[in-house]
Amino acid sequence: MSLVCGTNINFSYTGRLILDDFSFAVEEGEMTAIIGPNGSGKTTLLKIINGLLFPAEGSLTIDGRDTSNWSRRELARAVAVVPQENLSVFPFYTEEIVLMGRFPHLRTYSFEDKKDYSTVRKAMEKTDILSLANRRYDELSAGERQRVLIARALAQEPKILLLDESTAFLDLAHQVQFLALLRQLNKEQKLTVIFVTHDINLAAQNADRIILLYCGKNYAIGSPAEVITAKNIKEVYDVDVLVDQNPQSGSPRMTLLA
Repeated sequence: MSLVCGTNINFSYTGRLILDDFSFAVEEGEMTAIIGPNGSGKTTLLKIINGLLFPAEGSLTIDGRDTSNWSRRELARAVAVVPQENLSVFPFYTEEIVLMGRFPHLRTYSFEDKKDYSTVRKAMEKTDILSLANRRYDELSAGERQRVLIARALAQEPKILLLDESTAFLDLAHQVQFLALLRQLNKEQKLTVIFVTHDINLAAQNADRIILLYCGKNYAIGSPAEVITAKNIKEVYDVDVLVDQNPQSGSPRMTLLA
């Protein structure tokens, strides 16, 4: 049984169909990239997986259980989200931001205990931000803030990590570091990672599986080699590309043709 499974999902915003009879599956321990043009339904799909939105028709299950039957606390224990950016207007310290990830595990009117602080410390160690514990979050660099947000997500102890264009505001060096960290967490913790990106080469190089969305439909789903083809890119993005093989990684490599 797939860890995440969407079946015949339909979803509309103000009368506009965003996802149209959309089906997909994500296996436990996979890194799955969601790509597609603007407005194709990528972020909507993430929100449905996270239980922020529910299909008008069809179903979304996690571990075989429909998310409409999960409480918010249950979902927050299973699914964590790393947004593009999260600049707090309050002067929180880094450790306080990460500690927020423990909220789904706290009992009503209770405070964090030794286990919570131990979990937070481990999350900060894994993301290499222990030295930032007493730094203000709003004073950190973009790359440091993204590591803090991953640490907060890890503190939730989720099965699934969702990322919505989380490398969009990072420079090249920080993108490389960020993806290396995700791959490490995916391999070492068997963490299932689902990420939205506009960078097709980034998706091809890092994902086990790619979902290509087009006009709310599952245009293609499969391995990077199956999905990233010149034909698919031309039909979905209306651009001509050359797709060859990255000589170092062996993954598909896309080059725009003038």
